Amino acid sequence: MDLVKEREAFVRSFLRKGVEYTEALLEESRELRSEIADLRAENARLRAQIASDDAIKDLLKTIERLEKERGNLLERSEQLEQTEQERRDRQAAVEQEINDLANLYVANFQLHASFSPRRVIRHLSDMAGQLVGAAQYVVYLVDAEGKRAYPVASDGLDEAEVQPVEVGDASPVGEACLTGIARVREADLEKATREDPAAVIPVMADGKAVGVVEVITLLEQKEGWANVDHELFQLLGSQAGVALIAANLYDAEAGPLAALRGIEEKL
Repeated sequence: MDLVKEREAFVRSFLRKGVEYTEALLEESRELRSEIADLRAENARLRAQIASDDAIKDLLKTIERLEKERGNLLERSEQLEQTEQERRDRQAAVEQEINDLANLYVANFQLHASFSPRRVIRHLSDMAGQLVGAAQYVVYLVDAEGKRAYPVASDGLDEAEVQPVEVGDASPVGEACLTGIARVREADLEKATREDPAAVIPVMADGKAVGVVEVITLLEQKEGWANVDHELFQLLGSQAGVALIAANLYDAEAGPLAALRGIEEKL
């Protein structure tokens, strides 16, 4: 009986230890499964974070590429805008040149289109007032003796202010009649006066001054000389005298055929 009890006690003790060991194993297994679940969750979170970081990196690369493309487009746009501005400036310059040439053509045509001395003087006055932009001006002609220049047209001055000038005196007009050298004020045009006019242009013919166009002051809206103004001064200086001489000689004849009388002997 003692052996039976000992055997039963041993069996119960063995079974109890097995149960305890099994329960310990089960508990450890549950803990391991819990840890595995936590590791899986952490792994999933890390994977999601890595994927998100990669997406951010790709996004940053895309943004960088787009910014670079944007910079290239802006640079190209600035170049195109500059080219367009240069084209507009060039077009404006060409249009201005065409306008200037048209003014010169009209002025030259008007000078030589009339055979009336009065009309030639009127065209000279129109050129000074309308094309050059003079507010005050006087047109002088030198007498046959070459001693005095007398006014034949003026604007913006009282009649008492317009008087003949001695050739060679100290006045701007007297000097221009003697030397045949133009005098053009390039700065502070608004300060021009009768003693220091804006421009004095001798009217030349065969190397001699036969008259002078004196531009005393300019219109308020004219702030300075343009290129065409200097061209007009040259036109006045070289062509007005010829036009006046031709008109004066023609005026003494009975028409164009009479004015050409004897020309065949001279050719």
